[in-house]
Amino acid sequence: MLVLPETITHASAVACLASLSRTLDNASGTELVLDAGGLSRFDSAALAVLLEVRRNVLKMGKKLVLKNAPQRLQDLAALYGIAELLPSTA
Repeated sequence: MLVLPETITHASAVACLASLSRTLDNASGTELVLDAGGLSRFDSAALAVLLEVRRNVLKMGKKLVLKNAPQRLQDLAALYGIAELLPSTA
């Protein structure tokens, strides 16, 4: 399971994506769980990071599941029309 940082904004998105991408290679199984429970400060750049991680996970032949996504993040994804691309569990 990968864990998102507390903050993902435009200023930190590139570094966050680089960090997550480095750990993708070590992921085993057919499903990659990304825990967003600690994410408390974010903007739309967080969605861009999540979509890029999803794209990379799909290229690996795996499924991405977003766990503990804050309601505001889910609302933002719905607003942008991409909620179905980021399946979320409680």
